[in-house]
Order: sequence, then structure tokens, then C-alpha cells
Amino acid sequence: MQLDYVILGALALGRYSGYDLRRWMEGSGRYIGYGVQLPQIYRRLGVLVERGLVEFEVDPRAGRPDAKVYSLTEAGRAALLEWARSPFEPSPRPMDPDFKLRFFFAGQLDREIAIDIVRTELEYRLKHDNISAAAPLPQDYQTHMPDLDPEWARQIHTMAHEHGYASTAAYIAWLQLTLARLESGRAH
Repeated sequence: MQLDYVILGALALGRYSGYDLRRWMEGSGRYIGYGVQLPQIYRRLGVLVERGLVEFEVDPRAGRPDAKVYSLTEAGRAALLEWARSPFEPSPRPMDPDFKLRFFFAGQLDREIAIDIVRTELEYRLKHDNISAAAPLPQDYQTHMPDLDPEWARQIHTMAHEHGYASTAAYIAWLQLTLARLESGRAH
């Protein structure tokens, strides 16, 4: 489950309560595109404790309920590294949240892991998504609604296609820039 790696990856950076993990996901972590509710986080933390991947200490809080503060175990670090080093398979959908999750949490562990993830994603996008903005759309719309203007529908579909093309082109450019930046920081 991807949420497990969000939690393990966040705990690689420090100790957090379930509430702190949720606050992080709503704050700086929101850009990975993986939002969940607090009950889901607590359920997964319970499973990760049972599996021996995380442990907790009770943090007494004056005037508030005590908090469980979670940290990685050796088994949790090993599981996170195993996932980070496993082959990355790009999604057919550009800008998929799984790429961001993998780049963010696996890439933070090692420059070569980050390079491999970005290179794999870039190669896939160049092969599958590098299509022209002028890709053909249907010219003749056969409408089944009397008030639907086929010319207007074609214009709307063209604009939606152009948005997708522009977003994907910008994403590919970002992947290229990121790969160059990662590779320029390698030890020579």
C-alpha cells in the first residue's frame, strides 16, 4: 500500500505522531498528491507497528491527551530501502501521484535512486507522451442531442487537448531539467 511508504518515508526524516503526519501531508507534503484522512493514517500506523516496521513512545502532553510518537525500526528502514531500490514502473497517466511519491520518498534516500526514477519516467514520457499539439481530433461530430452544437463541442475538445498537451510538455521539460540537475551533482 502506497500510504505505508508515505509514512515510512516521512518517518525517515523524523519522529511524528499520526496528527503530525496528517499536518505534514496537508502542508509541505501536499505536493506529492497523496491526501488521506487521519483515521487512515492511524490504521496504517497500527499495521506498521504490528509488522515491526515502526515503533512508538508515548509523549505525555499537559492539558491534552498523550500522543504516540512514531519512529522507524531497523526493519522499517530496510523495507523503505527495498521499496526505493525496486524497479519503478511509470504509469500510463502523465504526472501520476505514484511518480511523485516515489521520487520524493525514494529519491530522498540516495541520488542514484532519484536519477534512476527520473530517467525512467522521462524515457517513458518521451516514448509515449511526446505527441504533437496538432494531433487529430474527430472532424465530424454526430450529435445525439438537438441543442448540442457540434462545432462548439469540437472547439472545447480542442482546447482540452491543448491543455493536456501543454501540461505534458511542461512536465517533460521539468523531468529533463531535474535529471540534468541531479546528474550535475554527482561526484566526479
